[in-house]
Amino acid sequence: MTSRSPRPSALGRGLAALIPQAVASTPGPSEIPIAAIERNPYQPRTAFDDESLAELAASITAHGVLQPILVTETLDGYRLVAGERRLRAAHLAGLERIPAVVRQADEQDQLELALVENLQRADLNPMEAARAYRQLRDLFGLTNEAIADRVGKARPTVANTLRLLDLEPDVRDAIEAGRIGEGHGRALVGLSPTGQRQVLALAVARGLSVRQVEELVRRLRDAGDRGSERTAAGRRPDAEIERVEDDLRRALGTKVRLARSRRGGRIIIEWYSDEELGRLYERLTGGNA
Repeated sequence: MTSRSPRPSALGRGLAALIPQAVASTPGPSEIPIAAIERNPYQPRTAFDDESLAELAASITAHGVLQPILVTETLDGYRLVAGERRLRAAHLAGLERIPAVVRQADEQDQLELALVENLQRADLNPMEAARAYRQLRDLFGLTNEAIADRVGKARPTVANTLRLLDLEPDVRDAIEAGRIGEGHGRALVGLSPTGQRQVLALAVARGLSVRQVEELVRRLRDAGDRGSERTAAGRRPDAEIERVEDDLRRALGTKVRLARSRRGGRIIIEWYSDEELGRLYERLTGGNA
């Protein structure tokens, strides 16, 4: 499918900036039957905590639904665009109708709006966000830059999150379950499948920080994945090297590592897409790739 040209969007400013556009052409939120609402097939969030839903349902029972959901009209009724938790909790609370803003939205809009609402509420775990970004890329042909513009994120953030999809299933599951963080996962990208599983087990067992995992991965790579994980984890990186790496990461907006050798060393700059390579080229040379 061909890409739609990146369009000026209010997504980066928040979901609330979008709703007045629909309100302007309608008298306001309507009370619509919950039974007439079809779930959003592009909903990026897959995990819903039963306890938090019960708490929200109790609040709705006491105070009602304070913020309307967002829907689009279909031939058979309505399709939910944003507000999955509110809809589920309202149903749990026994409501038959729910306040909703009705807005025309195509399939891409439905995914973008659901994604942005969840990101702004910090409701998505990193793997859910990564899968949603991939949908925007694969289904609608959006570049990482266009995705970043639509969801109000930096382009390297989108690229780094997408790279989580390259991880071993065990590592992806650990991120989704919250046993390790997104930063831990990014450090493992590019490591062999066996190496990923070994470092994952060590990181979970010892509660390693992202910095410790990065150092462990660096030493495993330098040793050709033949070194001892325990020995590597116990070695402390040179403080000056660590400081320089941090400065370079901030300056270039990507992962940078220094590898010492007998006569000097190497600066290794990682890039994850042609777009990011072009950005690094411009930053390093002041020219255009």
